[in-house]
Amino acid sequence: MFYRTILLLICSNVFMTLAWYHHLKNENWPLWKAILLSWLIAFFEYCLAVPANRIGQKSGINLFQLKITQEVITLAVFTVYAVAFANNAFHWKYLVSFLLLIGAVYFVFADIK
Repeated sequence: MFYRTILLLICSNVFMTLAWYHHLKNENWPLWKAILLSWLIAFFEYCLAVPANRIGQKSGINLFQLKITQEVITLAVFTVYAVAFANNAFHWKYLVSFLLLIGAVYFVFADIK
């Protein structure tokens, strides 16, 4: 169940990244068009994110674990988009930031008493 949750979160974040950032490549679009297209894309994000969170919770992942995992996935998907499709440079400080977030995922799942 955990892997199904992760896969659904990855897919949902692909849609959300497109909804939030793809319209920036089309600056000549009127704002209403960018908003409408973003909402249409985001619909599919919700169709994946809601089941991901339900499946995750039913399999024993608590809300803090779901949220922190989702944020790391969001940043990983965003990084691929920013570098591969939006042609933004990747800086070493982003890598350090991601490593700290991975540390957050470790600690949220660790059984530390």
